[in-house]
Amino acid sequence: MTLHNFDPATFLRDHWQQRPLLIRQAFPGWVNPLEPDELAGLAGEAGVEARLITGGTGTWAVEHGPIAAKRFSRLGNKDWTLLVQAVDHQVPDVAALIAPFRFIPNWRIDDVMVSYAADGGGVGPHFDQYDVFLVQGSGNRRWRIGQRCDDATPLLPHADLRLLAEFQATEEWLLEPGDVLYLPPGVAHDGVAVGDDCMTYSIGFRAPSRHELIGLWVDEILSGLTEDDRYADPGLAAQPNPGEIIPDALARLQAMVIAAVADRTGFADWFGRHTTERKYPEVDWRPEAPASAQEVRRALAEGAALERNPASRFAFVEQGERQDGGAVLLFVDGQRHACTGLVADLARQLCASDLVEIAPALASSETAVALMTTLINEGSIAFAAEDDDRD
Repeated sequence: MTLHNFDPATFLRDHWQQRPLLIRQAFPGWVNPLEPDELAGLAGEAGVEARLITGGTGTWAVEHGPIAAKRFSRLGNKDWTLLVQAVDHQVPDVAALIAPFRFIPNWRIDDVMVSYAADGGGVGPHFDQYDVFLVQGSGNRRWRIGQRCDDATPLLPHADLRLLAEFQATEEWLLEPGDVLYLPPGVAHDGVAVGDDCMTYSIGFRAPSRHELIGLWVDEILSGLTEDDRYADPGLAAQPNPGEIIPDALARLQAMVIAAVADRTGFADWFGRHTTERKYPEVDWRPEAPASAQEVRRALAEGAALERNPASRFAFVEQGERQDGGAVLLFVDGQRHACTGLVADLARQLCASDLVEIAPALASSETAVALMTTLINEGSIAFAAEDDDRD
């Protein structure tokens, strides 16, 4: 699956995190990958994040999942929307929608939310703090695009929805199946279903806030410090006024803090673990019985391919020069794995593609087999099979 009428380099230069872009017929010959009944079924499952939004201006109501099937029969045919998060973790054909957008780094990908709306259904004018590609799956949705917003933008009082107190539409488009609309963070928007069976696939990209980064990184630093690591001032000279905090003392104090926070190696290690932590660990691929290294080696020698659990997150950081395979830190589901040589190449492969063809030569590498055995037993990867029934 590829995007048509679209050039990634031009998009990144002119639109990414800057301004919206409508891509007409980005997917010509589009086939909707999910039926409404399947989405409703997912919304009724425990562990699946789902919301049912009903009403309109002044009467918005939100119900959180699991949502029983009989609830939908009482909704009528107007003014309601069902939202289900991380459908890509459950449905392979929905997960395939991410592939055309992988010109954005994988660590930025959040998930694919799918919405179904009856005529007039929507979630009201609002703005988000993330980038999103909105793929129209079935039916039609009218999008109105408005002003730039931030944390100071007035909102209506609501416990579950971030609804704008004022919305000033500047552009308006009616999307048809196969159309894609990109929205950068902070742009007000309002999407309303026009007619029945409106389905939209929202491919979201996360961006950590400065508050989140500083807070979590400092927590990580603090966990490794001891009470013995204290301010020191040997050679202290008497000062005219003992009440003054002199510049030399301030410089020493600030240097203590900066030295800890500026640990680039430590930050890379922490961020790799942090950013690959699973958002939805319920999608469990762990085998019923742990795989042995011997079983993994045999499957590799027979040419078996590996596939990633769609709920797992993979990333790597290069370590030094890339010669003879080089060295990388592989991060999978919040865990770090140091890899060198051929295993470093394997780590890069695992991060680059959802399905990886493994070189049979790796079957003779104890380190490679050990890594893959660990990842299989942790449920992060599995050997690909046509009759795969994993949830």
